[in-house]
Amino acid sequence: MDAFFAAVEERGNPQWADKPIVVGADPMRGKGRGVVSTANYKARRYGIHSALPIAQAWRFSEEANIKGLPPVIFLPPDFKHYNAASQKIMTVLRDHAGLIEQASIDEAYFDLSFAGSYDKAVEICRLIKKDIRDKERLTASVGIGPNRLIAKIASDRQKPDGLTVVTAEEAEQFLEPLPIRKIPGIGPKSERKFAGLGVKTVRDLKNLTARQLEDLFGKWGADIYRRVRALDDTPVQEYYETKSIGVQDTFLHDTLDVTFIFDRLKSLCDKVLSNHDKSGFHGFRTVVATVRFSDFETKTRSRTLHRRLSRLNQLEFEAMKLLMPFVDGRLNPKRKLIRLIGVRVEKLVEEQ
Repeated sequence: MDAFFAAVEERGNPQWADKPIVVGADPMRGKGRGVVSTANYKARRYGIHSALPIAQAWRFSEEANIKGLPPVIFLPPDFKHYNAASQKIMTVLRDHAGLIEQASIDEAYFDLSFAGSYDKAVEICRLIKKDIRDKERLTASVGIGPNRLIAKIASDRQKPDGLTVVTAEEAEQFLEPLPIRKIPGIGPKSERKFAGLGVKTVRDLKNLTARQLEDLFGKWGADIYRRVRALDDTPVQEYYETKSIGVQDTFLHDTLDVTFIFDRLKSLCDKVLSNHDKSGFHGFRTVVATVRFSDFETKTRSRTLHRRLSRLNQLEFEAMKLLMPFVDGRLNPKRKLIRLIGVRVEKLVEEQ
């Protein structure tokens, strides 16, 4: 979907048509914490994008306003509204394709092997785009390819409202000029590592042998070697296993106030357990706590137990034990202030 959260908000508020919209944390006039969840395409012209610090997005909006451009409309996320729209869109997909894998609230893979040809697949995708536009008044961008990897990258090629087709014969050439960050799994750290080797594009990356990549990244290096050659045999799967449930909280002010931190931790534990129960699980065996300091260094600790946990007081107890060393100085000897905490449960139990 194209700028999904912002598009849903704009759809419900016609007075915001052609206005820059950002969905995310409260900018608090440039003093807010947190990040941008979604920026529509008008806001992106100001340099605003997903994951940008919300305070910086506010500054970009102010700079644009000084130049006589309309200021950004900042909105808090309404996930209940977005989930309802997402479910209707997935219903549209199921009307046209039998096998659907929902990857996130605004993204899905669907298998069109039954179409028999790219031409027929294009016809189906045009119908899907039209149905989403007619029924939900939203636009989607579609990528058609010989596998999931190529289809995903192609879907981002002509946003918004795009349709990009890459055949098996074109796939390697399609990837070669792209920056390496376009390959799923290559993030900022890997990008810096590759930059040290003079590798910036997929074409550059193809000059490294499988052995070199495995020496650099271990088993994942073999995956990179295949991906840059447009090889991906990952199937489209209708259902996938939920492996973890977690939430995070970014504080308004960096702090080491024990009372404040553990009050917020209890609130996070309550949300995690509520989401856990709604998901239909009957317990968990691993608890994970995350801390991000004021200098953005992030640390994670976890504990796996032999017994199943399922109650709020159990989760709070384990999470507090994991978090305490960052607060009392044992794992934070420089007494750095804390910016964010998170709680996650893993090894989920499906049966009583």
